[in-house]
Amino acid sequence: MKAKFRSVAYSHTTITELMIPAYANFGGKIHGGIILSLMDKVAYACAAKHSRGYSVTVSVSNVNFIAPIEVGDLVSLTASVNYVGKSSMVIGIRVDAENCLTGEITHANSSYFTMVAMEEDRTPRSVPGLILETKDDVLKFVQAMRYRKSRFELQEEFDQYKSNINLSEELNTGLLEGQNCMVIDL
Repeated sequence: MKAKFRSVAYSHTTITELMIPAYANFGGKIHGGIILSLMDKVAYACAAKHSRGYSVTVSVSNVNFIAPIEVGDLVSLTASVNYVGKSSMVIGIRVDAENCLTGEITHANSSYFTMVAMEEDRTPRSVPGLILETKDDVLKFVQAMRYRKSRFELQEEFDQYKSNINLSEELNTGLLEGQNCMVIDL
């Protein structure tokens, strides 16, 4: 029998990995793609634990690289289920980099990954509800709920704008003045 509800703590997941020279970019810092890959991994582990099955990443929101990560740092990625819908889960992820020599810990990144639980035939399946045991659990649930709503509204507004754009009218407003571009001949 599948659980109808699971606590946030039940699927809380942390992955820690040493940043090696092969992960560095041309500037000598850890490549953002490495961090994104690790974030996807921890999001999957957290979602799979909560849903007790296969999940896929359907969106990644607001990936902001706050601080660089150095070769030799220990990077800890902490994930928790912040919100659940019928088949979707919003996974909150925090990335911290620890300098092993000094012990200094730097918050390097935070993001939301939306994961959807899947059946074997690749159709979405229902996930257990979320037991909110602390004020922080409730706060994160409400924040994720509001964020999802505003993201969908913004996407809808932008899609409508794109389908109705009048380029001549937009250019006549001086929209591109002061921008780092040059319009050749339209």
